[in-house]
Amino acid sequence: MKKSVKMNYIFNLGYQLLLIALPLITTPYISRVLGAKAIGTYSFTQSIVTYFTLLGCIGLGLYGQREIAYHQNDALQRTKILYELILLKVISIALSLGIYFIVFQTFDEYRSLFYIQMIDIFANVFDINYFYQGLENFKKIIARNITVRFISIICVFAFIKSPQDLPLYILIQSLSLLFGNLSMWIALPNYIVKLDHVKLEIGKHVKPTLILFFPQIAVSIYTVLDRTMIEVLTGNTEEIGYYEQAQKIVKLALTIVTSLGTVMLPRISNLFADHDMHKIKEYIYQSLHFVMMIAVPIMFGIMGIAPNLVPWFLSEKFMASIPLVMMTAPIIVFIGISNVIGIQFLLPTRRQKAYTLSTIMGSIVNLICNLLLIPGLLSMGATIASVIAEASVTAFQLYCVREDIDIKKVWKENRHYLLVGACMFGVVYALSVFLTPSIMHTLFIISVGVVIYFVILFILKDKYIYTIMQTVKDKLRVKSS
Repeated sequence: MKKSVKMNYIFNLGYQLLLIALPLITTPYISRVLGAKAIGTYSFTQSIVTYFTLLGCIGLGLYGQREIAYHQNDALQRTKILYELILLKVISIALSLGIYFIVFQTFDEYRSLFYIQMIDIFANVFDINYFYQGLENFKKIIARNITVRFISIICVFAFIKSPQDLPLYILIQSLSLLFGNLSMWIALPNYIVKLDHVKLEIGKHVKPTLILFFPQIAVSIYTVLDRTMIEVLTGNTEEIGYYEQAQKIVKLALTIVTSLGTVMLPRISNLFADHDMHKIKEYIYQSLHFVMMIAVPIMFGIMGIAPNLVPWFLSEKFMASIPLVMMTAPIIVFIGISNVIGIQFLLPTRRQKAYTLSTIMGSIVNLICNLLLIPGLLSMGATIASVIAEASVTAFQLYCVREDIDIKKVWKENRHYLLVGACMFGVVYALSVFLTPSIMHTLFIISVGVVIYFVILFILKDKYIYTIMQTVKDKLRVKSS
């Protein structure tokens, strides 16, 4: 990977970790103060709000990032596209808010919460992260958001004291989203130009955004609908609470893997515009290798440390989340691979149809599995359904690119990571069960797991590890000379 790609990966990884890790700083506190029922209630109402957020955004995030990437070096054209997409989003968000206001009137029990969460939908009017991502300027995104996120954390610790403070907690989360998006506008004048006598063409963006909108709706079915279905099929918000917290832990780890996709989409889009398919495939093979090298140990690591992590991190009230964390962990590998194939290859090369079909198939699989498994297995049923759905999406996408990517070659070069990861899991899980749950023991177990994994790779002479070591040696040699 070029230096800019590596740096952008680091910046975007920092940003994505910021979005999830900072709320997770409050998770041990919130788990104890609000409890499973209140957290489950928030997760359920948030799942409903997410549908309307998706409706309002209509696929503009990925589409905008791609289109800005196509015109990175054309200030006039990228400014025109930005204005058009902002106007389109204003219209779609207004329609979404109108429908939302009508629908949530039917939820008597949660009506006050839905009123507050209207802010979430409105906040997306000001979301222009896709513009900076398209320009591959990830540093700006992190710098502007970090202050807002820290303020929200301070507010949580200062004002949230009991389950009765749930509405205030939701308000803090919603306002942090709004002000975080608004902060992105401060530096915007430096990247756009004045449009004089330029006709804005909003209509031309409707069809391509809708093409990307449908797979996002499909994805939401197996990432959000599970929470809704647990409530509808069981009426048990505590189960949603267990499920939500387990998902948070796994999604934090998943961020390390999927951040590469956000960085590579604009880079590959730019290469596709230059008709450089050879370089695109080179990047894809590198991405797959990188994803497998880190996704596999993260998956086994999360499975292994769950018994030691959950009791102190979420509190003993969430012991039911331990098996959910362990069962959810495989999605780290499945989503990691589908992120490379779908986000880094299919979308930038304008193969939206295959991407859309994969997500639709995944949503259908998830819906069927949820209906079959949730009534009997509750949150575990939703967890199993999600894993099966993600596996089906990955399998279908691999089938779609079989003529472009040598799958056998990828498997042959990366299968040893599974064996090494399994060896690491055995040691990590044994330590996790044997040692008393505590932050120090969890950190110790993680350290042992990391050492075992990379030492074995070094012994096996993994070429990727040796490449990294050689790069570090070369840089140290240059600095010392």
